[in-house]
Amino acid sequence: VNHFRKINAFFAYTIYLSSLSVVGFGFLKLAKPRVEQQPRNLHLFFTAVSAVSVSSMSVVEMEDFSGAQLLIIAALMFGGGEVFTSTVRVFFENLRTKKKHASETRVSSSITPTDSANTPHDEVRTDVPESDSEETVIRNGSTRFLALVLVGYLSVIHFVGIACVLIYLTAVPSSGRVLRKKGIGNFTFSIFVVVSTFANCGFVPTNEGMTVFSGDSGLLLILIPQIVLGNTLFPAFLRVSVWTVGKKMKKTESEYLLNRAPPSLYSHLLPRIQALFLAGTALLFAAIGFALFSSLEWDSAALFGLSPYQKVVAVVFQCINARHSGENVVPLGDLAPAILVFFIAMMYLPPYTSYMPLKKIIGGEEKRHTLLENLIFSQLTYLTIFIIIICITERASLVDDPINFSVLNIVFEVISAYGNVGFSIGYSCELRIRPDPTCVDKWYGFCGKWSDEGKIVLIFVMMFGRMKQFNMHGGQAWVLI
Repeated sequence: VNHFRKINAFFAYTIYLSSLSVVGFGFLKLAKPRVEQQPRNLHLFFTAVSAVSVSSMSVVEMEDFSGAQLLIIAALMFGGGEVFTSTVRVFFENLRTKKKHASETRVSSSITPTDSANTPHDEVRTDVPESDSEETVIRNGSTRFLALVLVGYLSVIHFVGIACVLIYLTAVPSSGRVLRKKGIGNFTFSIFVVVSTFANCGFVPTNEGMTVFSGDSGLLLILIPQIVLGNTLFPAFLRVSVWTVGKKMKKTESEYLLNRAPPSLYSHLLPRIQALFLAGTALLFAAIGFALFSSLEWDSAALFGLSPYQKVVAVVFQCINARHSGENVVPLGDLAPAILVFFIAMMYLPPYTSYMPLKKIIGGEEKRHTLLENLIFSQLTYLTIFIIIICITERASLVDDPINFSVLNIVFEVISAYGNVGFSIGYSCELRIRPDPTCVDKWYGFCGKWSDEGKIVLIFVMMFGRMKQFNMHGGQAWVLI
């Protein structure tokens, strides 16, 4: 039963994300851009998929989009964010249990008095629907309570985040001037960047991303909590939210969610120990990244002009973003290869990677794989296949422009798309071996210079990465001897 429910959830999720991408493309097509020339249909669809899959891979300069298009992209990011989609699943689960309970109640009430009179007393007791049991009633109430907590979690974080960014832009004139020069309103920027950051997408309305705000430590400190609250630390803070609200109301439901709820109820509501290990692992990865980045780039051009305090905040922001958020305050192409390899590892790891020294034993029985599970490859195998395909589609550029189109750059771009991060090393006309007078540097990702075939492959990579939760254990049937 669980296997079929997982398959149904996979198809429902695929249909939802695909439909949202198509609808988003339609609205982006209808809205008028800021520039005279409308971006190509492929590029608009690529942007819609990138927003829905919260990948932030860009093939169009962000300042080419009008205010209306930016709000459309923000809506796509919000609708594709994991916290929102998981909240929708909880609401549908609550609706399903309500219908099931109503159906069983109608069946039980349809028993006539004559039937009841002819039935032994003990047998009548066993005919009471299972949904009327105390455990089921508590579970249903807990599901409703969880849905309300999630809505409150989403609303409070977005409202507080947008308000804080607006206040900062008003209080620090230099930041507001940057946006005014670019023709971006403070309110539009605040909504867009908070939605993007919490959804862990990484799109920013400015062409340069967050590099124009690398010295605005206050703004970066406002956004850092948004990153972790919508990603690696979401399970820990969700438990805190359930516990806090439960102290004031719904104590029974809160206790059930925190201590007795099965994983099938809500996958993000992790047990206390696992949530603590997850938070500790996230902090450990950030500390390792900070140490590596600081030791290699502290006095480099990437952090030039920043005070020691600004450098600390910028490095922390950059390293935390490597875990699936994708906003950058330094040009990634200027960083040392060792840091890029570290970022590749961070982008590849799932958000809920944690060190868990606990051995999972299921009844001491060997789990049998279905035929479909036996045919599924591992995540790394699929990524290798995608990288090979892209190396084939871009083979001409690999020969003519080997520095920009290095295998490392391609691997970095593919892993970034798969991890739904959005980091990109970019493309530089100065690095071309054969100078091209028609080449113009653009403020979009490296994939923007790929062929149409390569971009289409990357669309599949982004969607595959967004759906990776359904194939985290793929490839277990394959044994290397």
